[in-house]
Amino acid sequence: MASEKSKILVVGATGYLGRHVVAASARLGHPTFALVRDTAPSDPAKAALLKSFTDSGVTLVKGDLYDQASLVSAVKLADVVISTLGSLQLADQTRLIDAIKEAGNVKRFFPSEFGLDVDRTGIVEPGKTVLSAKVAIRRAVEAAGIPYTYATAGFFAGYSLPSVGQVLAQGPPADKALILGDGNAKAVFVEEGDIGTYTVLAADDPRAENKTLYIKPPANALSHNELLDLWEKKTGKKPERVYFPEDEVLKKIQESPIPLNIILAIGHAAYVRGEQAGFEIDPVKGVDASELYPEVKYTTVDEYLNRFI
Repeated sequence: MASEKSKILVVGATGYLGRHVVAASARLGHPTFALVRDTAPSDPAKAALLKSFTDSGVTLVKGDLYDQASLVSAVKLADVVISTLGSLQLADQTRLIDAIKEAGNVKRFFPSEFGLDVDRTGIVEPGKTVLSAKVAIRRAVEAAGIPYTYATAGFFAGYSLPSVGQVLAQGPPADKALILGDGNAKAVFVEEGDIGTYTVLAADDPRAENKTLYIKPPANALSHNELLDLWEKKTGKKPERVYFPEDEVLKKIQESPIPLNIILAIGHAAYVRGEQAGFEIDPVKGVDASELYPEVKYTTVDEYLNRFI
């Protein structure tokens, strides 16, 4: 019964990933609340998004991360709080932690993560500084004694697959494919709706409490070379593969402006260091979403690439 499922509040609900978490929560039968600053926005695209929320049974809650009273009121409506706030607001999640402590009713908090595992990454600067905000929030959550799940998810398919994995190019490879490192380290690519689904499934799952949830669907762990092999098979085209050795990648990171230097640092962590897939999960600290929820019919990289053919 839907009434037996936890009530979920999504903070950052109208953002790139937040909308997928809201949709998954509603679809999976959770009473779902979306924190929004304006319930009747003048922007037509945002108004249409909010209408899609209410049409699927989502309750819009007027509130603001920077208005503590409204934040506490919103948190009191929910059993689970999922934050999908963007990079500029990561550090301000301390306000959300304070609201959760004050409300006293939250059974699980998902701070905004959904990328590299920040406690085990060796990402170089400036990525290290950017991700330090996530590290600080993890420590603050733990210090507050709030039950948590840290959802990590590799590359968003919508960002990484239109360029067939290339960090240094926008669209699919034409004459050349640009590859960081030797192209053999496996990376993980996850469709945004699937990130939402796995995250919401973990919300009521005691196996994911106080653990890192690794969202890395097995068919979607591919090296850049394997990804290009797949693309070539689909298109019949064979672009020249241009490899950038690690020292060249590190030099590019140092010389590039923001945000390219940050994007390259993440690309280096994934494609050169192999941080997204090349490790065993410590069962004391983490769980594999694909093992917990084998019933999820996730979108494979193979299927996703068909959008660009």
